[in-house]
Order: sequence, then structure tokens, then C-alpha cells
Amino acid sequence: MARNFLDQLKDVTVVVSDTGDINSIEKFKPRDATTNPSLIAAAAAMPAYAKLVDDALVWARKETKGEGGEQGVVKRAIDRLSVEFGLKILEIVPGRVSTEVDARLSYDVEGSLAKARSLIAMYEGAGIKKERILIKLAASWEGICAAETLEKEGIHCNLTLLFGMHQAVACADAKVTLISPFVGRILDWFKKSTGKESYAPAEDPGVKNVTEIFNYYKKYDHKTEVMGASFRNMGEITELAGCDLLTIAPSLLAELEKATGELPKKLDAAKAKAMDIPKITMDEAAFRKAHEADRMANDKLDEGVKGFTKAIEGLEKQLAERLAAL
Repeated sequence: MARNFLDQLKDVTVVVSDTGDINSIEKFKPRDATTNPSLIAAAAAMPAYAKLVDDALVWARKETKGEGGEQGVVKRAIDRLSVEFGLKILEIVPGRVSTEVDARLSYDVEGSLAKARSLIAMYEGAGIKKERILIKLAASWEGICAAETLEKEGIHCNLTLLFGMHQAVACADAKVTLISPFVGRILDWFKKSTGKESYAPAEDPGVKNVTEIFNYYKKYDHKTEVMGASFRNMGEITELAGCDLLTIAPSLLAELEKATGELPKKLDAAKAKAMDIPKITMDEAAFRKAHEADRMANDKLDEGVKGFTKAIEGLEKQLAERLAAL
């Protein structure tokens, strides 16, 4: 009997579940899982997680002791809720969970450091070693600087909202644990800017972006892992078979599980070593110059930070309403 694509993909790539829904994680059995405020907001709205949300709010009210008012309680509750969902996920997955720093801190090094350390302390207080946690930060220059400091402290980071090679090189130089290039969002930008309605999987701009980063990393023995993210279709995923990790939404995991046939490995570290790829030197000046010149990366990072900010503000509103009802 022919094996399905999902099983074949797991042979060559670590599959990560891109969801906060515990049931989906139990169904697809990924090694790792990643969450963000949008996913947590969706999960928090489910009746199955109502007690988890209420418990987080009660805990936060006691923890803050009235400081900061309702807003202070809600902000603390979101941290608690992020960790609580992470703890539930870690009961299922054998690997790691990514927990996100507030996107409003994306250009604030000290704020990002404080939030990351607080989240790790909460996990450690629950008996989870920091090796099983990835702190998610935006791949702004400030986010990368914060990640470099955290990595030196033994706190592993997942740099998200990554679209350009300059971001990838800076992350590798900072020795971050993992990066998440956003395949589908890159495709979205090119479709909008060119008017082209579709791309063959191998010509997909997001696929080409991740392939370029993967080959560069393997050529120069960078230890930073590459995790393709934000997929729009199954073809993007199958074209990246062999990538270190891929984080995939439940709907696309289901498609992969139904598909059968031969799934060839497309990315190969050994082949990348033999490629003629020029070395890139990166510092803050070079990063900012490259970021300004890369209109796609510039647009998508800005849009992503604003989108994640809107998501967390929506989650805050959702929790404020729950708090009022308690």
C-alpha cells in the first residue's frame, strides 16, 4: 500500500503543528508545535478551553494585586494562557513548543528580553526545562539582538516574520536556534505586486526564498534550523521536503495525509555544501540598508508586526470581556 505524503514528509523533515488546538495536535502527532495570539484567541473561544481561560484570569488577578487595573490583569493572563496552552501541548508532543513575545515589543530589545525571561520563568515554575521552549520574536534588528542575548543565556529562540536573506544571515550570525521564513506571505506579496494569479510550486517565490536560505545555511555550516511556515497550498510544502522543519496548519496536514504517491526529497544539505554561494557579511548598517532595499521584506515585516499586534489586542479584548463576567 502506498504511503501518504505526511508519513513520507516525516521521514525527511520534522513536522510541526501550527495550531493552538490540542485535538489537532493529538490527531497529527507532530514532533513540535507553535502558537501565536491568533491561534490562542481561536482556541480560547472554544468551550473546551473555557476553564483554562478563567483560571488564567483568576491567577492573573491575584498575581497583579490590582496593579495596572484591568489592563494589567489581562496582559498577565495572556502570558499565563500562552504558557498553559504550551504546557498542554508539551504533554502531547515529544519536542518543543514556540511561545510568542508580544508583537508590540518587536522594536524594543529590553522589553523583549524581559518578556522572554518572564515566560521562561513561568515554564520552569511548572517544571518544564527551557530546552523544550522556543521564544518567538519578530526578525527585526531589535528582535535579532534580543535573541542573541537570550541564546547566550540558554534560552532558545524562533525568529518569525522572516522574509529576506539579510534577516536570515543576521539570525545565523546571532546563533539563534531556529528561523521561520513565511512562505505563503511571500507568495501573497508577489501575487499582489505582479498581478500574477498563480505560480508552479517550484517557481513559488516563497519556496525559492526558503530554498536559498536553507542552501546558504548548509553551505556555511550554520547551526540555525530553517522552519518553513505560513503555507498557502500543499505544493509549497512538498517542494520543501528535506527542509529542517516545516510548520503546517491542520487543514494542510489533513491534505498531506490523504495524498499518496512518491514524495521526493527536494532540499539536501550535502548538495548545498557543493554549491557556489557567496558569503554575506552582516552588521546593523548592512542589515538596515538591505532591509530598506528589499521592498517585499520591508512591507511584510511591517504588515506582520501590525497583524500580530491586532491579534493580541483582539485577545486582550476577548479576555477583558471574560474578566468582567467572572
